[in-house]
Amino acid sequence: MGGYLTTHVLDTARGCPAAGLGVELARIEGERREVLRRLITNADGRTDTPILPEAEFAPGTYELVFAVGEYLDACGVDSGSPRFLDLVPLRFGLSEAKHYHVPLLVSPFGYSTYRGS
Repeated sequence: MGGYLTTHVLDTARGCPAAGLGVELARIEGERREVLRRLITNADGRTDTPILPEAEFAPGTYELVFAVGEYLDACGVDSGSPRFLDLVPLRFGLSEAKHYHVPLLVSPFGYSTYRGS
């Protein structure tokens, strides 16, 4: 099996999946940033397909950008103006042809991530 990338976004303040949250994937090569795709999380806080499918997998540096501010606005959460969190970028490396899972746990004033399974 080749490599691929998935995510899962959970709203820890509300205790539920972060449905309807925009996610952008980019590949980073030196100073060049190439957007590969933009997806929206489903009712379970996941994307309907892998963010980086097996057929497109290549080792390298990638960046996920989560549109947390727009999600919080859509949920009616007032996190100040300007908001504390808006776009949350995560830059990471994929070195092996394996399944990489990069979850995001988010609230209006903080977030956490890790390499999941």
